[in-house]
Amino acid sequence: MKKVLIPTKLDKFAANLLRQKGYIVTLDDSTPLIDLARDNSDTEVMIVRSEKITAEIIDLMPKLRLIVRAGAGYNTIDTKYARRKNIDVMNTPGANANAVAEEVIAMVLAAFRHVVSGDATMREGKWEKKSMLGSELSGKTIGVIGLGNIGRLLVKRLSGFEMRVLGYDPMIPESYAGKLGIEMCEVEKIFAEADIISLHVPEIPETKNMVNAERLQLMKPGAVLVNCARAGIINEDDLRSAKAEKNIVFCNDVYQKDEPGMKSVVDIADIMLPHLGANTKEANFNAAKMAADQTIAYFEQGITNCVVNKEIPDGLDEKFQKLAFVLSGIAKSALGKNVVPERIETSFYGELSQYAKWMLAPVTAGICGDFDPHTDAADAKSFLASRGIEFINRETDESKQYGNSMTIDVCCLGTKPACVSLRGTIAENNMMVSRIANYDKLYLEPSGYNLFIEYDDAPGVLGKITGLLGEKHINIMDIRAPQDLKNNRSLAVIKTNMEVPNILIEKIKENAKAINVFKFTWTE
Repeated sequence: MKKVLIPTKLDKFAANLLRQKGYIVTLDDSTPLIDLARDNSDTEVMIVRSEKITAEIIDLMPKLRLIVRAGAGYNTIDTKYARRKNIDVMNTPGANANAVAEEVIAMVLAAFRHVVSGDATMREGKWEKKSMLGSELSGKTIGVIGLGNIGRLLVKRLSGFEMRVLGYDPMIPESYAGKLGIEMCEVEKIFAEADIISLHVPEIPETKNMVNAERLQLMKPGAVLVNCARAGIINEDDLRSAKAEKNIVFCNDVYQKDEPGMKSVVDIADIMLPHLGANTKEANFNAAKMAADQTIAYFEQGITNCVVNKEIPDGLDEKFQKLAFVLSGIAKSALGKNVVPERIETSFYGELSQYAKWMLAPVTAGICGDFDPHTDAADAKSFLASRGIEFINRETDESKQYGNSMTIDVCCLGTKPACVSLRGTIAENNMMVSRIANYDKLYLEPSGYNLFIEYDDAPGVLGKITGLLGEKHINIMDIRAPQDLKNNRSLAVIKTNMEVPNILIEKIKENAKAINVFKFTWTE
């Protein structure tokens, strides 16, 4: 019988269900984790919530095979070290989503109707009704930044308040958002027009300090900012300055560390809670049930859909997964920053055809930076479907003799339909982009800084481009310049020693009369 350790305050449903299935379960949320790990060294499964699972903890349980995070985020678990120890790590995405969505509404209503200060002053025997003129949600504009499980549920829960909903998510097509009653727009428009802004994005390099002085200056005086996502996405010093100037109302539930002690936002938060987003009976039960169900399915049926640190299968070179990520990333860059893909089509040739499902997560991660490329194909399909993006893996014609290669098409089907198709392979142990659209025999090794310029073929254009780069002391490492003879166009792909600044890209586009200019960076 397998032994399960649950060192956290988790609904007893998980322990009871596992015991019914013959598992030996230790449920203890009071003993220090390191002591529990030491005393239960024969543990094979550990179910945790926000506990920090380090290499030291893992090493104390040499029989450990599975760690289940009862919740979505797993940044507290050393997943790479677990992989080296042949331990799978799972999460339970969506279990807490409704709880967080409802918390946002609770905080906004509390702020609009002075619930916290009203209660406190009444208990002091005061009657400060005149100073507590409130606001109603009806008719207001809310901006939801990040439309994953939580963001979409928040929009659904708000539907009865008859609000205008602005949304930003680089993976939600406008056609799909329209069905949800969301007006998609850029982040800056949300900050400028919303009465309430709710943040629901992960903390990754692209979102670190995304709420900064420039965007805060766009906010309406007295607007409400709610952060139930991650602490690092707000620049606290910038918020401090903006709050003093614009009287921004700040509701916060996330911190750098979940522990007792004074918090850095205590002087700027109008409402602050001890990370209560997922702290409901229902969310706790949902997470417990999902954790137990996934554990049972993992051992009894071999189901690994929610494993977040998967290995690659025997026979598949990991470089092909990186290639799938790079090809889809270039395609997304070619479509444009503000263009949301609505369909992805793939073809895998040669021996790669048997590994198609292992490519979907890297492809998805290539067009959405916050998606984990190491997750399962089922998770990637679910992620794409939840955002209204169609996925098609095509049958291949091996008579073309493309060898072990892949073709990835990323398409937008909106008012200005566009589709970018790329083919690539591994040659001499290096990734190789062999075709972009109609530009064949490209043979680009896409590492480093790459600038793509498509233009109507004419003498001297390439010289203008290289001259502009030279003026800014940007060194050219390599140039590829295939032609599309059918359409009389050329594509210059220039590898540089540094990233080309956006202002120079605009100048190149103007001088070359370019049809499209974009950049793509790949570093390991």
